[in-house]
Amino acid sequence: MADKRRFDLFADFIVSRFVAPRVFDVAGGQGRLNEALTRRGRAVTTFDLRHKHLPVAYAQRIFTLEEPCEAELVVGMHPDGATRVIIEYAARHRLPFAVVPCCSDNGMPYNPWMRHLAELARASGFGTVEEVKLSMDGRARVLVGEPAPASPA
Repeated sequence: MADKRRFDLFADFIVSRFVAPRVFDVAGGQGRLNEALTRRGRAVTTFDLRHKHLPVAYAQRIFTLEEPCEAELVVGMHPDGATRVIIEYAARHRLPFAVVPCCSDNGMPYNPWMRHLAELARASGFGTVEEVKLSMDGRARVLVGEPAPASPA
């Protein structure tokens, strides 16, 4: 069973780590992470296909690489098949990301999947890629990526 504190724990991690005032929450289900981050002063838009959701800023559609960039951070709490697009979108727009993967989108076992995602982030140009563990039951490993500093012109 999923840890009921997961959204608050992830939200606490996000606000302690990133100063980004605007956040995209990808594959955010009903919007519980959005709700937790909003309570902490962040402006959040959740992307998901669910018809029923909490009364939060909600884009009822699939998040794609073509989404206009109106955020300073991209996150996902157990985003299933959207994990890879979070990393790719963040890389395209030179944004940091924080994602808590729960399962792979290609049938890969969990540990190799986490290594694959970290390698994807590094290959996509993130200067910092690290893993942090949340103090919760279940899938609690957060993969964090921060863009490399821009090269001087």
